[in-house]
Amino acid sequence: MQLASTSPSWATYQPIRIMELRRRQFLRLATAAAALAVAAPTAKAQNYPTRPVRILVGFPAGGTTDIVARLIGQWLSERLGQQFVIENRPGANTNIATDAVARAPADGYTLLAVGSTTTINATLYEKLSFNLQRDLAMVAGFNNSPLVLEVHPALPANSVLELISYARANPGRLNMASYGSGSLSHVAGELFKMAAGVDMLHVPYRGSAPMLTDLLGGQVQVAFDNLPASIEHIRAGKLRALAVTTATRSEALPDIPSLGEFLPGYDANAFIGLAAPRSTPAEIVIKLNREINAGLLDPNVKARLAELGSAPLVLSPAEFSRLVQDETEKWAKVIRAAKITAE
Repeated sequence: MQLASTSPSWATYQPIRIMELRRRQFLRLATAAAALAVAAPTAKAQNYPTRPVRILVGFPAGGTTDIVARLIGQWLSERLGQQFVIENRPGANTNIATDAVARAPADGYTLLAVGSTTTINATLYEKLSFNLQRDLAMVAGFNNSPLVLEVHPALPANSVLELISYARANPGRLNMASYGSGSLSHVAGELFKMAAGVDMLHVPYRGSAPMLTDLLGGQVQVAFDNLPASIEHIRAGKLRALAVTTATRSEALPDIPSLGEFLPGYDANAFIGLAAPRSTPAEIVIKLNREINAGLLDPNVKARLAELGSAPLVLSPAEFSRLVQDETEKWAKVIRAAKITAE
């Protein structure tokens, strides 16, 4: 009598072997798919850009932000082989442009010229459709320039200390002009008033040009203005510059002290940089940052920025993000303390 074998037969092994082969094949395909998923964005970033890129500017053409954005856009166009097109989208104190970029696809083809106004707006406006920290990724700095504390020549104040002394002796009698309620010019002036312990009447204008017209005419006595807008009037002796608002002196006016020399810690910068939608691939952000920083070190670009009374702002994405956060927090304190509201 033949005993039945207790060993599994080939017929028993074969389904198991087929299942094992299929499992291994599935794992190989899954691994390959995962690798492709990782490689695809990297490949896109390496090839970026493959079509024109828009940089939205929240101001009309011709202003400092527009000029600097076009300067950097031209550099990027030449370096990366695609047009970086400046699109002016003014309105709502730059909030329209910021909202458009915050809502744009995070693919690196819609970018924002961001600056001091954006950091002020984060607190100035109670209801915004975007959150600066949540919805935007900071890419790179462009430039940094001081405002200038200037007075009409008829005012008997030839220095910051003389202005403070005169303002304390005449509380509420000096008119301090700005180029808009809630503007950098305004909050810089309010920060000065708090730091110096003086009382001056704020007089807002709709832009730097009408403000300068009245300052030159003597209708107002004191103003904080962007250095590029006022520098020729200062050089011509039509306005008296008492200080620049950055922590250190400006190369454009090397003989004019900084406010920090009289009021330690005072610092009010007009900066411009580039931002992208929050989820923009890191490879694209790094690539843009690298090319922009190379441009800021180019002698021709540096010379053009110097003509505007500003200096290159060479920062990593993390450093620029920190700057934006610090500026947002600083101006939030001033806005709340001075009870500044949007017009």
